[in-house]
Amino acid sequence: MPKWLRTLALPLAVLALVAASCSDDETTSASDTGTATDTATEPASDCDPEFSVGVALDVGGLGDNGFNDLAKLGLDDAIADGLVCEENTEFLEANSEGTNLDENIQSLAAAGYDVIMGTGFAFSPAVNTIAPDYPDAAFGIIDGYATCGTACGLDNDVEAIPNVVDLAFKEQEGSYLMGVAAALKAQELGCDTIGFLGGQTGFLIGKFEAGYRAGVKEIDPKMTVLVEYLGDTTKAFDDITGGEAKSKAMYDDGACIIYHAAGDAGNGLFKAAAEKEQIAIGVDSDQFLTVTADQAQWIMTSMIKRVETATYDTIAAGAEGTFEGGTAQVFDIASEGISYATSNPELMGEDIVATVQEYSDKIVSGEIVPPDDPTKV
Repeated sequence: MPKWLRTLALPLAVLALVAASCSDDETTSASDTGTATDTATEPASDCDPEFSVGVALDVGGLGDNGFNDLAKLGLDDAIADGLVCEENTEFLEANSEGTNLDENIQSLAAAGYDVIMGTGFAFSPAVNTIAPDYPDAAFGIIDGYATCGTACGLDNDVEAIPNVVDLAFKEQEGSYLMGVAAALKAQELGCDTIGFLGGQTGFLIGKFEAGYRAGVKEIDPKMTVLVEYLGDTTKAFDDITGGEAKSKAMYDDGACIIYHAAGDAGNGLFKAAAEKEQIAIGVDSDQFLTVTADQAQWIMTSMIKRVETATYDTIAAGAEGTFEGGTAQVFDIASEGISYATSNPELMGEDIVATVQEYSDKIVSGEIVPPDDPTKV
């Protein structure tokens, strides 16, 4: 289990309430140790037959080229390293409406899994409610806010759920770098309009938008940023058709580059980018490496969010008996939990990479603190 070093208030729409209620000593941050590898290897022969892991996936499921796939990568690496036997693991997929998330997390808890991962903030209320009933289970929630407790309208305060850890990310930091990269490329192309495609409205995706717009503003305050969201429920992250339609509309309105934070729906952006022959920016994983060749050529970069690291570290902590709940563990640029891709030098040239890295260093040093609220940009 890494030694967590930094602090961050828990994510939720009622941010002011969270900040007033969640103290620094209940919130810690992630280091760069224990990082999962990029590809799974053969399972170790000495895995613990008594240890088990269950993973409940969010809307979009496996094949989303994003955080659901990354969660599986983290588990695959844990299997490869002998932390858990493959036969002692289970994945549960969400339905297309996302209406069975609570049922899935309850099912894994009732089945007695030692570590239970929920890959999305939408699992937070259910985990907060059931965790006291399963004190021997360790719950980890990607982008979670379960430990925020009653201040966030949940049933239990943090003292009642010492077996829960929220795995949070400073997406605004990586998104700021995407804004810098997009603005620099747009200037290079003689373009003054770029876009942002979000999945579900709310505080989480708002962090992506805020950082992105702030990065653009840093490079060119006069540049226009078009913003579109796909809905107000988790179903928005599965709306590939809507993602394609809204992306095409932004390209038609003059955007030469679009950055998405839309989960599986971001695949709609890549379809639109290939058809319109315009530039796209991915999220979560290096999406240049996960899409078709005709789409990849239009992906300039991606904001990488190390969900596989958070998943692996939580499993490792459970396996090693070092799990620490009742906290939010935060991944940022400094801890290498957030980074950016450079796999497409045709679009992400050396000059742009150098400038983006300069701004990355400024974020790590504290000289720049990207905003997490789009209304403050």
